[in-house]
Amino acid sequence: MNRITLFACESHPIVVEGLLRVLDRAPDLELIGQASTLPEALETIRGLRPQVILVDQSVGLKMVFQFLSDLRSVCPDTFPVLWVQEMAEIDCFRALQMGARGILRKSMPVANVLECVRAVAQGRIWIENGMSSNVAGYLQRKHAPRLTPREREIVKHVCGGLKNKQIAEELKITPGTVKVHLMHIFEKTGVKDRFELAVHGRRLSGESADEEPDRARAQRASGF
Repeated sequence: MNRITLFACESHPIVVEGLLRVLDRAPDLELIGQASTLPEALETIRGLRPQVILVDQSVGLKMVFQFLSDLRSVCPDTFPVLWVQEMAEIDCFRALQMGARGILRKSMPVANVLECVRAVAQGRIWIENGMSSNVAGYLQRKHAPRLTPREREIVKHVCGGLKNKQIAEELKITPGTVKVHLMHIFEKTGVKDRFELAVHGRRLSGESADEEPDRARAQRASGF
């Protein structure tokens, strides 16, 4: 199993200790380092190259934003997640613009922490449900998968309940070509199957979330 490597920039040792205990029960995650200050973290991850870094916000947003900027230059393949107590909406926007890939409150359950780390490591953006819908909308627009026009057409038809043969007839291509496009769409979006694509297809295409089809329609679309 390829483990997701994680680094923590956290000034409180007891928090790091708690994180270690949590990760001990997650065989796919590994904490490979930690630092108590941002400069120390930046220097350390040059060599470690972790996939995800948890960044404590308590040192101050000015320093955090500078760190995010420096991180993009030093280690662009490391995805930062801001680990916060509370964060104003405008600061969430700024953090996302600076390259943050997730915003996670420390008060969230352990399951949410693990979900966030795994999602970000897979190249996705993670934001908890309780945060502003405006911020969530920004995430969806800015980081929607880069689907081709043809792939977007296929997503639209899947959301509309069409099967592969029907999609092929609509687009005047073969059912085999539709399957190939769907494989690429699954890879780009990270969805696991056709049903999940039907549920989340419009959001993954960068369209408005309130246009998302209901699960009944998605169920009808789930067969090949």
